Amino acid sequence: MQQGIVFGAAAPSQPAQPTQSIPKPRSPTSAIISKAKADSAAQAAIRGNDPLGRKPEHLRLSAEQRAELAAKRAREALQRQEDKARESVQLGSLSSSSVFGDDEMLSSKADASASSKEGGAAGGDSAAETLASRNYENMARVLDPRPNARARWQRNMLIRHVRRGGRLTKEMTIARTERQHLVQSHWFKTSMKKLAPLCRQIAGKPVDEAILQMRFSKKAAAQDVLQHLIQARDEAIAVKGMGLASSQALPPAGPVVLDPSIAPAAENQKANKRSKDGSKHETDIYIAQAWINRGPYGKRPEYRARGRVNILRPPHTGMTVLLKEEKTRTREQREKEEKAIRKRLGKNMWTQLPDRPIISQSQQTYL
Repeated sequence: MQQGIVFGAAAPSQPAQPTQSIPKPRSPTSAIISKAKADSAAQAAIRGNDPLGRKPEHLRLSAEQRAELAAKRAREALQRQEDKARESVQLGSLSSSSVFGDDEMLSSKADASASSKEGGAAGGDSAAETLASRNYENMARVLDPRPNARARWQRNMLIRHVRRGGRLTKEMTIARTERQHLVQSHWFKTSMKKLAPLCRQIAGKPVDEAILQMRFSKKAAAQDVLQHLIQARDEAIAVKGMGLASSQALPPAGPVVLDPSIAPAAENQKANKRSKDGSKHETDIYIAQAWINRGPYGKRPEYRARGRVNILRPPHTGMTVLLKEEKTRTREQREKEEKAIRKRLGKNMWTQLPDRPIISQSQQTYL
């Protein structure tokens, strides 16, 4: 069956294609004019003729210039903070009881006199700083870490002192008139069996003689003991004021001694010990006691045959020395002799006709 063709019918319409406008070529004169307008607008913005206002300085700088400006501002702020902190900080100084306090006071006086000569009276007043100008608040964390416990202890000591009527015990008198220093060493890599003979060797000797003995000793642990004795001697001299001659000016004895390390010796505490090379001074340091301390055990592998490994336990040992002065040894020797005399003269001493108490009495009358 043939399909008929209808004449006069409209054909299906196709979508209309969008028409594109062809841009007209730009003349070189207009390009030059637009560039000139942009340059004039930029210059006006820089001069401040921008209708939106003058741009900030950091927007008108390059990236390198902005970075340099920011670094400069940071340095200035840091410098201001350092200056402010330096003004508020008060440096501390040594106490008046320190063995180095005299040197500091002399140096401060010398600086004050020099500044007064150069700058006049005004400069001298500002440079005259004494030991009393230090700030105790900066040292309170170390000197007084527990203020409540310290206050309770002081209260208990005051109550005990009032109960005794102000009388000092024997221990308190010794602590105020004699000095001692206890020093504990670090752990030496040796055993107690090797370190104990060295402690017995130096016990009871003057500290200088003990140092000399350890210097020429053939024992391997003697070098560690030597360094420990040198440190203990230096600490005793610098911290407790031991080993100083009696010619040093000491404050007069009063009812209250603030620092036991500067208390003068009593009349009955003069040294009377003699040595081969001459007389010993009452402030000479000697090793009163020396003992050892057992430390921890380490671990060290010991490789054996057939892939076996043994774990060795090398020991560590420490040493503690108690340093005292010769006047302490003199007092102990005198007390020992007095005790022996009292024992001989006591009730246990035999006498030919002892004095016996009268327990009964009878009288008989003869007529």
